[in-house]
Amino acid sequence: MRQQITRAAAAAALALAGTLGVAQAQTPPPPDDSLYRALGGLPVLQKVVDDFMANMLADRRIKHTFAESNIERVKQKLVEQFCQLSGGGCIYTGDPMREVHQGLKLSNADFNALVEDLQLAMDANGIPSHTQNRLLALLAPMQRETVSR
Repeated sequence: MRQQITRAAAAAALALAGTLGVAQAQTPPPPDDSLYRALGGLPVLQKVVDDFMANMLADRRIKHTFAESNIERVKQKLVEQFCQLSGGGCIYTGDPMREVHQGLKLSNADFNALVEDLQLAMDANGIPSHTQNRLLALLAPMQRETVSR
């Protein structure tokens, strides 16, 4: 009889542990907002995006790609995107990158110019290079979705 109780208790314990494990696996971990905080939060991201957009619009290499763009909307979506990627709790509500850049025929040189303009904006806002690199690493995969030539 004692052996049956022990087996039943062990089975119940295993079932409970399995249930807890499933519950924990389904609960997403809290977002890591360390990059967002290192970037300076939303006020700094907004300033960086303002400077970034000004840099791109002044950059003869890529300014033509914004000729038909709603600049205020582009800035808003960039803030959302940078905030979300860095763990700030924002949600990017824009269109997929491939769709946004379709038809622009962007090259790797265009993408590199954009990165340079972003780095200049981050420099101007006092963001350390190691923090810049963390954000750029998250943005780098978008090259495949935006470059089409």
